[in-house]
Amino acid sequence: MTVLSRGSSARPARAQAAPRARARRSLGAGLAALLLALPAFAPRASARITSLELKHVESPAFGGASFGTVGPYVRIEGIAHGEIDPDDPHEKIIQDLALAPRAANGKVLYATPFEILMPIDAGRSNHVLLYDVVNRGRPLAPGLYNRAVSSEAVGDGFLERQGFALVFSGWQGDLLPQDRFAFPVPVLEGSDGKPLLGRMRKEWALFHPVPSLGLGDTVLGHVLAYPAASLEAPDAVLTARVHAADPPEVIPRARWRLADCRKTPFPGTPSPEHLCLEGGFDTDHIYEFVYTARDPRLMGLGFAATRDLIAFLRSASADDHGIVNPLAGRIRYTIAHGTSQSGRFLRSFLDLGFNLGPDGKRVFDGMIVHVASQRIDLDQRFADPGTIGLQHEESKAAIGDFPFTWGAETDPVSHKRAGLLDACTASHSCPEIFQVLSSLEYWNGRAALDTTDGAGHDVKLPGNVHVYHIAGTQHALGLRTTPCQFAPNPNSYLEPLRALLLALVADLRDHTPPPPSRYPRVQDATLTTPAEVARLFPAIPGVHFTGLVNDPPLYDRGPAFDARHEAGIRSEPPLARPTPHPVVLVPAIDGDGNERDGVRTVTLAAPLGTYTGWNLRRAGYGEGDLCYLAGSFFPFARTRAERLAAGDPRPSLEERYGSHEGYVAAVKRAAGEAEREGFLLPEDAARLIAEAEASDVLR
Repeated sequence: MTVLSRGSSARPARAQAAPRARARRSLGAGLAALLLALPAFAPRASARITSLELKHVESPAFGGASFGTVGPYVRIEGIAHGEIDPDDPHEKIIQDLALAPRAANGKVLYATPFEILMPIDAGRSNHVLLYDVVNRGRPLAPGLYNRAVSSEAVGDGFLERQGFALVFSGWQGDLLPQDRFAFPVPVLEGSDGKPLLGRMRKEWALFHPVPSLGLGDTVLGHVLAYPAASLEAPDAVLTARVHAADPPEVIPRARWRLADCRKTPFPGTPSPEHLCLEGGFDTDHIYEFVYTARDPRLMGLGFAATRDLIAFLRSASADDHGIVNPLAGRIRYTIAHGTSQSGRFLRSFLDLGFNLGPDGKRVFDGMIVHVASQRIDLDQRFADPGTIGLQHEESKAAIGDFPFTWGAETDPVSHKRAGLLDACTASHSCPEIFQVLSSLEYWNGRAALDTTDGAGHDVKLPGNVHVYHIAGTQHALGLRTTPCQFAPNPNSYLEPLRALLLALVADLRDHTPPPPSRYPRVQDATLTTPAEVARLFPAIPGVHFTGLVNDPPLYDRGPAFDARHEAGIRSEPPLARPTPHPVVLVPAIDGDGNERDGVRTVTLAAPLGTYTGWNLRRAGYGEGDLCYLAGSFFPFARTRAERLAAGDPRPSLEERYGSHEGYVAAVKRAAGEAEREGFLLPEDAARLIAEAEASDVLR
């Protein structure tokens, strides 16, 4: 194995020749020949990648015979330097771009880390660039599609066996500097050179009690804080409430400080980036802190950096200094994958018009928007892209405004007409979109608003949009469920996700129609009210379900906020508007409590219990509110006698399948049906059947 670790800045081409030659040798003979043959040409535009730093090249990184005909892969790590013209009218959608510091040429400069994994032999690739929008700085696509234990593991090599070129890059400007894909963005100042101030709101719902909080802390990790403008913070307010809908109670100023109490007891060590509470913060309250912050960052630059990097990798031959684009001549199609936060990034990316590249061409040909039903808080002053907008956690997040639908619809509340594809429709740059939803997005993410008009009526999907609800699944697998009452939902969406990725490739490459959309609809009674689901939910012992759903009021965020694009400058705290809520609907259920619509996994088609898209918080954690990103699993009794003794109305495993062989037969039928419908690959069908045969069900 050959490894190159080398930093190279934007020096003249002569100075770059030696490291470039070493990089070519390390990539393998086939790739080196391609790079040597390409002309050193880079397109000129008002927004573009100007230079590449090749920091580390590893060849072969992994792979070989186990990847079939594709062969080994090379790993390339580097930094892409770019520039953007703040006077270009196409870029003015980026909040506060005009306030960013400029280089001598009048451009705003940035540098984003990137990583490329690609077959050494270009002729063995599938010529598809799969861009994984990193989630809080972590790649997710490899772990999902490869069924790997982590994003770093190759797993079963599914993506590599297909020959994808995988690309990752930084876009989130508040990641800590030590994070792998930290994207440093400019800190903004006022026109007078003084610090830029504004109101900021942070909210915390904790899994574990702590003595103090960082102003950048979230349940899902730590990011850079927006520091308080002063330690005295005379206009700051700290409140606490048990449930999201409770009126907040103000915590007296004498009980908290802008300080760090992790090592020093209250009142702690003064810090403009930490909050300390006398007695500490517990797990039973939602804490909300509104304060005057300083030093907002140019967070919306992450959209442009992503756009320009992909446009460069798919089209450019080399950068301004002759460093050859490693993917030059290799890419015919580009697909973006985004899970959760990253999927919300893609929804806003399209909404704000970033799928039109600086060369006037489409950036992404296809998108898989996975478990994401809202947009992202990124193109806002004091942006907080880690906020999640759930029923209990961060319910006031500025990510849940109209429009929700892909195509243009009329909002029954504001009477405005808009859709997320308005910009790309106008520029003829819309991609093929596969939106893949878990059941939790309906209960805790209001996903029904993506396919209804907000008044309880279905809307027609645009021709390029395909929606797949993987019935009976939760937001993410393997979640820690400390705050939850019930066991997490084990029903996996990974198998249909793998099949849908290949269906999207076939759609782009061969125009093969993908599987028809599968999601709940009002017209066929598979989309209904939460109250109706609660009424019909079986009386499972120990389970009291009220039909609680994420249905917050609409908020007025001030005159400088552009709710249409989730952009601008927020007023904090937001004020609830006295207007009707959009109608939030959820999937209908059968007698077992399982959902009747959507893509039915083998697990749901041959069930071992009830699989829901909701869970409830237990005592000491805001009891009764929806529990984070978790669904629930309620197993069936093994025998009729056991279920009668427990008072469970759902038929037992014995009553359903009769024997272990009967269960295996049901799995085989379910696998065959899913495979015929295009939601299960043959290799996954064989594995699921083998797992059923090896299981202890009814043995």
